[in-house]
Amino acid sequence: MPPLSSFRPALRAAHTRARSGPSMLPKFHIPLSAYVVDCAVYVDGVRLPGRFTHDRALTEVRRRGEGFVWIGLHEPAEEQITGIADVFGLHELAVEDAVHAHQRPKLERYDDTLFMVLKTVRYCGVESSQEVVETGEVMVFLGRDFVISVRHGDHSGLHDVRRRLEADPEQLALGPAAVLHAIADHVVDGYLAVTEAIEDDIDELEREVFTPRSAPDAERIYGMKREVLELRRAVVPLGGPLRKLTEGYSSLVPHEVRSYFRDVDDHLVTVAERIGSFNELLTTLVDAALAKITMQQNGDMRKITAWVAIVSVPTAVAGIYGMNFDYMPGLGEHYGFATLLALTTVACLLLFRVFRRNQWL
Repeated sequence: MPPLSSFRPALRAAHTRARSGPSMLPKFHIPLSAYVVDCAVYVDGVRLPGRFTHDRALTEVRRRGEGFVWIGLHEPAEEQITGIADVFGLHELAVEDAVHAHQRPKLERYDDTLFMVLKTVRYCGVESSQEVVETGEVMVFLGRDFVISVRHGDHSGLHDVRRRLEADPEQLALGPAAVLHAIADHVVDGYLAVTEAIEDDIDELEREVFTPRSAPDAERIYGMKREVLELRRAVVPLGGPLRKLTEGYSSLVPHEVRSYFRDVDDHLVTVAERIGSFNELLTTLVDAALAKITMQQNGDMRKITAWVAIVSVPTAVAGIYGMNFDYMPGLGEHYGFATLLALTTVACLLLFRVFRRNQWL
């Protein structure tokens, strides 16, 4: 039988239809295991062998009186997460936010539980048909003996985070707060990687704008600026929650873990400063690109005006001598036409030389 993860796209589509109206409700029940990425019990930083359900894992931890449970969920539906919320005592408002997503980064305290929202980002590239920066979300419920991570988006996987922590039992032995720190550190490291990629793209745009005789793409620059602002909305609001965790906002984060959050906050400040400089530089590039386009248009208009002035000379001569008067200069002369044609040519060449000297042509 294929793994349940292979059915997730279909399950996600089914729940999208279910939210659109009562008439579209699916006719089958989707098990919670379809949304659980992993469920493990950790004691003294070591993962206990065997597979656990969420209720059995919590029972095992509280029976031992030590350790904690870490459950990872991927885009769960409301009816599936309700069972977990009842077992772990999660607040209904936080559960609603975790299900529907689209939240700003924040940190909230509900009785003896913390709820934190982090925005994840992924760089897609300027040549991609999608957005340059794709965003997702990670919500974390933190209790004294459990941590529940809820992911939204296909790029925000935490498998590597869990694997690194399991390889460092000493860090994992610090409890659920160590998991929250590892997730926050992973998310902020993603910000750093995205800003480095965006910096390369901005350098390329800068070369394109200031290269002589190039045609800068102002729309592309503006699109990059819009994506930088989207990244800013994901990054900057996270500073407040991180500072709260470093200042002893909750006893769920022990003193020895707070110093780790300070390091994450320092990295976040670095990212925020980069984004601020990106925004200013892109604003300058937009202005420079528009100015260059305006200068190119002015150059084109000068060329058009110069050629119109040159063509107007033979046009005026032809108009004057086309009025059919009997007495006009050169009409009775044998070489009158040739002389008039030569004078007209000389006048056009003189105008061409003047315009060329003034760099209109």
